This record gives sequence, structure tokens and C-alpha cells, in this order.
Amino acid sequence: METPAYENFSRILRADRHVVQDACGRLERATGKKGVLEELWNENEDVIAHRLGVLNLSRTAPAIEVSRVLIEKIKTDDRAIGAALSVPDFTTQKGCQIVADFVERSVGERRGLFLKHDLFASFLKKTPPHKVMAALGYATVDDLLAHEDVLEVAAALRFVEGGEWLNTIFFENYRSLTSADFEERSLKVIALGEKWQKLAQSFVEKKYHNISHLKELGFVFIIPVSLDLPGELMRTLSLILHYVNEIGFYSDLFSRFSKDEKTFYNNVTALLRGDEPDDRRLADNGNWLVIQQYLAKIDENDWRLFAPHINPEALHWEKAEHMLTQMGKTLGEGCEVVAFWEGLNWIGDYFASDMGQALVSFDIVDNAMSLVKEREMIKYLYHHQESLWNRIYAAYFGDEAMEEAMKKNIITGTVSFPL
Repeated sequence: METPAYENFSRILRADRHVVQDACGRLERATGKKGVLEELWNENEDVIAHRLGVLNLSRTAPAIEVSRVLIEKIKTDDRAIGAALSVPDFTTQKGCQIVADFVERSVGERRGLFLKHDLFASFLKKTPPHKVMAALGYATVDDLLAHEDVLEVAAALRFVEGGEWLNTIFFENYRSLTSADFEERSLKVIALGEKWQKLAQSFVEKKYHNISHLKELGFVFIIPVSLDLPGELMRTLSLILHYVNEIGFYSDLFSRFSKDEKTFYNNVTALLRGDEPDDRRLADNGNWLVIQQYLAKIDENDWRLFAPHINPEALHWEKAEHMLTQMGKTLGEGCEVVAFWEGLNWIGDYFASDMGQALVSFDIVDNAMSLVKEREMIKYLYHHQESLWNRIYAAYFGDEAMEEAMKKNIITGTVSFPL
């Protein structure tokens, strides 16, 4: 039976309420659980009421005011964490390394299955990164590797050679990959040398952050460039933690795929490309999709966003946000206020606005990104909406079962349920 919870969540998700009702009906039949969406809606409203109280706002506050106060809290919490870490300078390798070391200490050693460094170096020799070599003044890959750290060179492929070169040229080297080409070692968070600043400038300006990663090599890197925007430290920590969780997720998949050599290469490269299901019949047949990427960053009206789906990206962010709030408790006096953001990834609702009503996301990442684009009056909502799809699925099956469903079905892109 359709209830206000279905209508409210459908509106937030921008999805047809009949689609949401049918999707939840399938989960209800699969689990025997009833009234789940109503419980979620009540929880959503209770959490909003509590956080508004912390912010000294009422439920009748206009959307613009709620958003403004949430963004101001990002700024305040960022200053508190910055003071605890002695305000690291993101324009220097030393300043970035302070953050990298702090994250590694906080999360502890994390081991995974990653591509061997010497094999990656051999791929560079087969497919020379000419732009990187030219930028640094090296005539051969041997000279490049003799003087530069292989991980820094690997990082530079992302922002100097570019994604198209990686996907269409460099990844051709991966066709020969077998499970023997991977080894277990510790995940690393590194700060690149300052020589990369100028080369990475356009990458940073496009991404609005100075962090990236290579999941197959098991490392996260920080480029010593500052956007000089408020909330920078909160965004940096959140994104590093997100990548830490993402790398662990995909390392487990590499391990699983290694048990079948015949499909190993195809499966690994599908993960690295971020392949997505693109057949509407999959959704029309009542499946839940598994979507690896944030499609809304490319096209906010992509049809897959309105079909029932679960999203590993949103899961990595949820874990990152939890880790960030736990860090706040260990950083010292004043940083415990970061706990405000705990569990808000899927929380949000409509508030009054000049245009009638406007959706407000309480998610820390949406608000941190809205802060970056504050002058342009651009609001981010897609982390909240993707997290909400995950939360609905997990409310029926649990978080562990949802993560397992993602891993088990990420290549086919669908999770099937009875009609």
C-alpha cells in the first residue's frame, strides 16, 4: 500500500513513486519485512529535527538559511581540525605529508592485493608516458624511473597523460595480467613532490580537489596544490578516507577475480574503467542496478539515476564520513563537534524557499562541495540521493549484505528479485 513515505522519498529521489513502491515491494517479498519505508521516513524526520536543534534552527526555517548554516558549520569544523593539525600548508609536500601521515595513523595498516611495482614499471617501458617525460626532461623511461619514484610517475599518468590515454593505450598492457602479477602489501597515502604542482594545476581546477588514487596500485596521492577555499581540510580528509575505503573494496574484488584466470583481465579492466549497465530492460525487468560511478556528475538526468540501484561510491563515502567523525573524537578539544555529521549521508528533505520548496541535503560531502561552489550558488545533492537508494536497500538486507550484493553483481550490473 502506498503511504506518504513513498511519496516523500520518491520526490527526494526524483523517481516515479510507482517505481519506488514496486522496488520496495520486491525487497519486502524477499525479506518478509514490512513498513520499512515508513520507519526510514520517521528516522529521517527525527534526525533532521535533532540536527536543526543543534544548529538553533526550527523546522520552518527556509531552505536558504538551513543550507547557509550547514555550510558555516563546515567552515567552523574545518578550522577546528586545522588548528589540531597545525594548519597544514597544502602548497608544500611537507604540509600534505602531515595530512597523509595522520590518515595512515588513524586508519591503521590496511593490506590488500595490488599490482606489483616492477610489473607496472615494465608497462611504462612498453608504453612510454611521453608527456610526463617531456615535462620533466627525460629522454627515456629508464632515466625517468632511475630518478623518480614509480608511484609518483603512476600518479602523474592520471593528471598529465589523462584518462583517455590511460583507458585506450596504457590499459592495453593489462591484457596479459594474471593473479600472479598482484601481491599483498600495505595501502599507502603519499604526498607528491612540489615539482608536480604546475603540471597538475588544470586537473585540480577541474576536480575542485587535489586528491586522487590508483586502486590497482593501492595508493592515494595528494598533489601539493591549494585551492585556497574554506573547508579545504575537511574535503581533503573526507576524500582521502573515501579512497582508502574504495581501494579496500576493489582489492577484495581483485582477489575474488583472481580465482578465474580466463575472466581476470576483462573483470579487472571493467572495474578500472567503471563500466555501467546501460540497458533499460535490466531495470524494466525489476532488477536493482549496481552503479559504480556518480552518474549525476556527468548528467543529472541519466535514466539510471531514477531506477532502483545501489552505489559502491556512496558506500565508500558513508564509511569515510564515519571515519572522519571518529577522528574528530581523537584530535582534541573542539574537534569532537565533527560528530554532528555522523550518519547524515542519506538525510534530507524539502524546506520552504522563494520558489516554493527546495531540497536540502544534510550530507557532509554535498555541503562541502556546495561550499566550493558557493559563489556560483550551485548546490550539490547527488551524494545524498545516491546514499538514500543504498539506505533503502540496506534497511531490508543490512549493510554487509548490501556490500556483498555490490561485489557479487558489479560486473553484470544487476541484482535480481522475484516479481
